[in-house]
Amino acid sequence: METLNTKQRLFNVDALRGFALVSIMLLHNLEHFDFFFKPKNLPSWMVELDQTIWDSTFFLFAGKSYAMFAFLFGVTFFIQMNNQAKRGNDFRPRFVWRLLLLFIFGTINSAFYQGDILTLYAFVGLFLIPFAKLNSKTVLIVAFILFLQPFEIGRLVYYFQHPTIEVGNPESWTYFGKLKEYIPGDSLLETIKGNLTNGKKAVWIWSWENGRFPHLLCLFMLGMVAARKNLFVQNSQNKRLWLKVFIISIILFIPLFYIQKNLIGTIESKAIKMTAKAMEKSWTNFAFTFVLLSGFLLLYFSKFWQKALNVFSPMGKMSLSNYILQTVIGTTLYYGFGFGLYKYTGATYSFLIGIICSILLILFSKWWMKNHNRGPLEQIWHNLTWLNSK
Repeated sequence: METLNTKQRLFNVDALRGFALVSIMLLHNLEHFDFFFKPKNLPSWMVELDQTIWDSTFFLFAGKSYAMFAFLFGVTFFIQMNNQAKRGNDFRPRFVWRLLLLFIFGTINSAFYQGDILTLYAFVGLFLIPFAKLNSKTVLIVAFILFLQPFEIGRLVYYFQHPTIEVGNPESWTYFGKLKEYIPGDSLLETIKGNLTNGKKAVWIWSWENGRFPHLLCLFMLGMVAARKNLFVQNSQNKRLWLKVFIISIILFIPLFYIQKNLIGTIESKAIKMTAKAMEKSWTNFAFTFVLLSGFLLLYFSKFWQKALNVFSPMGKMSLSNYILQTVIGTTLYYGFGFGLYKYTGATYSFLIGIICSILLILFSKWWMKNHNRGPLEQIWHNLTWLNSK
């Protein structure tokens, strides 16, 4: 197996993970943690500002933040595999146990916020294990097939043969529509019950409808291969490579974005349109994810920007703790069992709240990491991962 030939901690990976987490937080705040609600009787200038902030933030991060996080999940997997391989250990059985623990953390997070991604990562992560020791070329071929969305392609071929077939609204809409039965209420118990039953069905079905499962595995694989190839080490060769990734990603994104905004809507068949839209949107988001990811890593090569971007590093080092913390804080602020701010905050105020929460969590992370090797939940995860281990 190829090995990571550096003993230094990859601080650019920590910073990138922290940046991805902050962008996730901003999106979650704008969405009121999946409870979409626009306050009434706002002045026209506020409505326009809300719309501008909403459109800009979703353009930048929607469908991209989780993807950067997923890519880095694959990076971490390889680093752990590599570290244990150097000691003559096979990390894969321990990784299965680690994923089960992650699923438990995700379930706890889901009790507050149905849109949790940890349970999805834990499930899809199981499918990464068979590829752990395959050569990189094979892994990349499989990743490319997953990128193409093979299930959606099969469905699209069927719909082209039956263009007049009647299709209803996405199944997930039924479950999302039931959120108003428990999110606005003042009962934490009912919110937890609703999130863990109705909410999880909504999110998992929506993730399948939008091609998240194959793209998650694809991103895990790409992150794993990138770590194998030492692409995060600061050297001139990697700088040139990430510049190529940046340019190619922009070249792919521009026509895909044009198709998304101007051509998909002209398709007459509802069945074909829905499937083509899901595929095309996932490709567009994928391309822009690597614009953000490679752009961040290129900036990190500059000493000036490296110092600025390292502000995200402490948060990235304890991303599990911060991800769950921002859920508890955010849902308490917006949901009915807490302060119910969903009724009063449009995109502008929610965006400001997201920035304030991000700053507070960055400061907390910086303070915590001065006195500890890991974040609080990371330490628990680590200890349980190596339970009964020599």
